[in-house]
Amino acid sequence: MKHFDAIVIGSGQAGTPLAKKLALAGKNTAIIEKNVVGGTCINVGCTPTKAMIASAGAAHAARKAGALGIEIGEVKVNLKKIKERKDHIVSSFRGSSEKGLESTEGLTLLHGEASFTGEKELLVKLNDGTQEKMTADLIFINVGATPTIPAIDGSNEIEYLTSSSILDLEEIPQHLVVIGGNYIGLEFGQMFSRFGSQVTILERSERIMSREDEDVSEAMTKIFEDEGIEIVTDMKINKIEKSDQITIQITQGNEKRTLKCSHVLVATGRTPQTKALQLQNCGVAVNDRGYVTVDEKLRTNVEGIFALGDVKGGPAFTHISYNDYTIVYRNLFEKTNYTTEDRPMPYCMFTDPQLGRIGISESEAKEKNLNIKVAKIPMSEVARGIETNETLGFMKAIVDTDTKQILGASILAAQGGEIMSVLEMAMEGGITYDRIRYCVFAHPTYSESLNNLFMKIED
Repeated sequence: MKHFDAIVIGSGQAGTPLAKKLALAGKNTAIIEKNVVGGTCINVGCTPTKAMIASAGAAHAARKAGALGIEIGEVKVNLKKIKERKDHIVSSFRGSSEKGLESTEGLTLLHGEASFTGEKELLVKLNDGTQEKMTADLIFINVGATPTIPAIDGSNEIEYLTSSSILDLEEIPQHLVVIGGNYIGLEFGQMFSRFGSQVTILERSERIMSREDEDVSEAMTKIFEDEGIEIVTDMKINKIEKSDQITIQITQGNEKRTLKCSHVLVATGRTPQTKALQLQNCGVAVNDRGYVTVDEKLRTNVEGIFALGDVKGGPAFTHISYNDYTIVYRNLFEKTNYTTEDRPMPYCMFTDPQLGRIGISESEAKEKNLNIKVAKIPMSEVARGIETNETLGFMKAIVDTDTKQILGASILAAQGGEIMSVLEMAMEGGITYDRIRYCVFAHPTYSESLNNLFMKIED
């Protein structure tokens, strides 16, 4: 049985840099990956989807170029070429990540599936058919999550798509039904609509993006519907059948409807990949959904075993996974005392316009009875938006009436993620909204209109 100082299970955005750092710190380290290096983000998440969204955005920009005085003929979308470009980018990122692991002295990369056989003991079924047993003083779990498939009558009769498999399509679906009206479903729905698919989005809640403020949901609904995307909310799927087409029977309110489509994308959340780990053999606790339970320093209930990234639950974002790595490493080797408590939680949905979010929402602030003021400005009043013909959406910020600190922001706008990041930096630095109101920004930029945003607040 081999013994390592440290073993990292999973090569995602926490596992890969952590394994390299451990090895460079002099720890004899192994990193185990059952599929391909890079985790969700590089292979089936951020990198491929944003590459394809760029193609969809180019097609959309070409179609609306007439408003800017640019005449373009018929816009043709070649999904096979889009996929080839995406695959090249993914291969490049993955190859660089794998090379970095293989070239790190003191680090062993193993391709296989790990399961616990004891508290600090692992059995690794290698992809070449052999097995290895190993132990370690420190073990870090970074196995991520996989698309959740809800129990729907008849779903097993069709070859439904997931957020992973849809990336391999080479022909544009005639009619794509997306089950799930949140971030993943909306990004793919708009993308394939712009590629040329008829798109219907099904959401069981009363509105899409139910975790966001109602005005954000309403604005995004209108944007999608104006692009020809059908959104069906407050509905239940009764049955799916397959003949020459896929038939979906739903109930919306008190009415029953039948939808016919060519493809179905299931985008209803993600499930932690903890089953294969056999965590009962090492005593690591999980919650009722299978997520590994950790404390504020990402420690499990078993000393020396940590969990990082999506597998521990909470917001499933690449940047959070990477921050998990920095917390764990610095606490272990730099003797710091960092925790996950009160860390900023920025995120961006890469629809067009983007939704950049940071801090508390307006509805959350009201639920907590906070003394707030709300600043809001439509993008149709933003000079840069008018100049670039990007006037959809709005900027909104929540501020504390007494301290004038910025508590949160929802930026539904072109480059919304970048504008949000400016406000996040202000929040991190304790810069109050009245200072931003009179701050000198370069003209004409989107961020410059933060002046006008905070002028909406009457002191």
